Amino acid sequence: MMIRMLGAGGMPLLVDGVRAADEDNPHGYHEWEAVKTLKRDASWVAAAVGKGVKVIYYWLYDLPLDQEYRLIFMQRDLGEVLASQASMLARRAALGLTTPDRSPDDARMKRLFEQELSEIDEWLADRPCFRRLDVDYRAVVNAPAAQALRVNEFLGGDLDRQAMAVAVDSALYRQRLH
Repeated sequence: MMIRMLGAGGMPLLVDGVRAADEDNPHGYHEWEAVKTLKRDASWVAAAVGKGVKVIYYWLYDLPLDQEYRLIFMQRDLGEVLASQASMLARRAALGLTTPDRSPDDARMKRLFEQELSEIDEWLADRPCFRRLDVDYRAVVNAPAAQALRVNEFLGGDLDRQAMAVAVDSALYRQRLH
């Protein structure tokens, strides 16, 4: 959702379209496959300056620390994250795209995510090359204009806030726990 907002607001994005839109994410995934290879090859990072790039939290460790980053860290209720993942995996298994396998229960997965997020919080706090803005997923869905304003200010104020807010598709917030 955030990377889509940034693109709508006028920020150039580093995306490749390899992962096509689907029922789980009808607007697409807005990803750059090279992010997954950061540990082996981070040569593309310097060319990404000024562009929006979706980076999952566990790949942040592999970003070169000689660059400066403005990190928009999306926060979401972990129960909702787990419900969303379960729904996506069930749909993919029903289509024969994956085989259902046994995975840890939600309580255990939630604890693991909480631990990993705590560790990345500590790691980021000790890395001055990261400027960070925490953005709550539910807040974006409930008040997209206010959150677009926050994000725009954090990024320097040059984006189209109205277009960013309009890019939020609240119909895709399907795993609400509250």
